[in-house]
Amino acid sequence: MKRYLGLDIGTTSLKAAVFDTEGNRLGLRRVDYTLDTDAEKGYIEFDPEKYIEMCETVIAELTAECGEITALSIDTQGETLILTDECGKPTYPAIVWLDNRATAEAAAITEKFGVKHVYDVTGQPEITAGWPASKLLWVKNNRPEAFANTKKIFMLEDWVLYRLTGNYVTEPTIQSSTIYYDIHNMCWWDEMLDFIGIEADTLPRVVKSAEVVGEYRGIKVVAGTLDQIAGTIGVGVTDESLVSEMTGTIMAICVMKSEAPEFDPGSIVPCHLHAIPGKFCMILWSATAGMALKWFREQFASDVSFRELDELAAKVPAGCDGMSMLPYFCGSTIPNYNPDATATFSGITLSHTKAHFARAIMEAVAFMLKSDLDYAGVGKDGSIRITGGGASSPLWAGIKADVTGMELNTVSEAETACLGTAILAMVGDGAYKSIEEAAAATVKTKNSYLPSGADYTEAYERYCKLDDLLNKR
Repeated sequence: MKRYLGLDIGTTSLKAAVFDTEGNRLGLRRVDYTLDTDAEKGYIEFDPEKYIEMCETVIAELTAECGEITALSIDTQGETLILTDECGKPTYPAIVWLDNRATAEAAAITEKFGVKHVYDVTGQPEITAGWPASKLLWVKNNRPEAFANTKKIFMLEDWVLYRLTGNYVTEPTIQSSTIYYDIHNMCWWDEMLDFIGIEADTLPRVVKSAEVVGEYRGIKVVAGTLDQIAGTIGVGVTDESLVSEMTGTIMAICVMKSEAPEFDPGSIVPCHLHAIPGKFCMILWSATAGMALKWFREQFASDVSFRELDELAAKVPAGCDGMSMLPYFCGSTIPNYNPDATATFSGITLSHTKAHFARAIMEAVAFMLKSDLDYAGVGKDGSIRITGGGASSPLWAGIKADVTGMELNTVSEAETACLGTAILAMVGDGAYKSIEEAAAATVKTKNSYLPSGADYTEAYERYCKLDDLLNKR
């Protein structure tokens, strides 16, 4: 039996899972770790060697538990930057994607290129301190010795591939948000490299996702993808008729596109290259989703469980008897970017109960989903694959189905990013001819939610009017 390992390296945890060719999970490991932070300086770093130690440990443990691994692949967070000398020895700690030290450098890039030009080349509608281009410029300006000794520039995925195989390679999805990779011509953006002061030969050779790049102790090592894209593959979203949506602390939506959307000066929606050749991925998110319901329960309904809160909210009619809610506890992002926005309940009367408040939050998150899908140009002909804690609530899933007018499906595998990355390993090994074929064979849907006919037209109009009134800068 062939076995495929998907490594999912997140911000503070690493997950690794082994699957057979039918998508059955055979083993799972999780390793949590703590980043090195300096609150005063705003630095967020990590020892690059520790990433390798964790990967080697879980590979050994899962091989012992599950048997010989045929092939493995890796997905990681984007924008985490690792610099080394020509021998692969780090010249500086890994600068994690959350690190915001390079604000002055981001401003310099903005002044030089402008946001539209950067988007037209790279698909990124913002120029922030988190982008690797900004971080590299910071190292050049503030750590000149480290910059001078840097001969190899890695994203986190590249670093793990290099250390496992000895081959200096990367793939396009992880480079999409560096803002020095041209997502249309599939090459390094020389104009940005010149501005930063780096040569193209210090960057890895670009290969395709799902391409074999070497071996590690007899295991084929396959180029992976950005973690968000791995998650979409792991729920079976491999064409434009499907959308992935995750309601956890935040809400994240991934929409496949055949063409990159035109620049919108009022938008911060990034457009990444997809692991499937010729496809793009729009990534939309809202800073608070499940967090809003968790806040309400902890502050005002701690005597009931989430399941009981669902049961109470289910007794309230669609539209919450006139109550509306904006769930912007941490500002709004998409389609209206406003970091100063706050959460709001409106239309409250003496007849409203805690059940109304709970349902109002659920409906508001569903309205955000509809607004985001409308913005991304998603029609009602397709369906949505849902994950996260919100997917465990039949009520919430049903509300989303009614509000969007689309079918929603949950999936059987909880570790969707690991499965998505293992799918790339399967394709690289030749078990399947394409990512689409592999996903169709391995991803299993579980529960289905169809629109019930409940009418949210008036409630959604109220939500939009409230949003227009309070969330415009």
